[in-house]
Amino acid sequence: MVCLLLMALFYQSPLLEAQMSEKQIENITVILPVKNLQSSMDHFEKVLGFKKGWQTEGFGSVSRDGFDIYLAEGQSMPGQTWLWMGVEDADVFYKEYLAADAKIVMPPSNFSWAYEFRVADLDGNIIRVASGPRRTESDD
Repeated sequence: MVCLLLMALFYQSPLLEAQMSEKQIENITVILPVKNLQSSMDHFEKVLGFKKGWQTEGFGSVSRDGFDIYLAEGQSMPGQTWLWMGVEDADVFYKEYLAADAKIVMPPSNFSWAYEFRVADLDGNIIRVASGPRRTESDD
């Protein structure tokens, strides 16, 4: 009986209504402009550890850990996009990317908002890889 009451309350909750709304955003995915789609997809796979997804003429996707990035050839000016990639431990990704000869444009740095480093793709798009800020002695 308690279970039925809880289910009835849940199904009438504003949270569920919001989840079922036709206005709800289902997904937001960054689209990075690239000069050469195949070269960029190879770079994301071999250097940045993503898996190739689908590909059509001039447009494709790569993914890692359930998150997608779309790559668009000739759609706009390459090198003008930055994206934030939140991770559990930025140092793990930093070591992986160093070993793969990724183009690191800023080494790991601690800020009040995050501990992050920056890596560029073949077209100069910047990926900011970040985890939570590191505690310092002044924090104690």
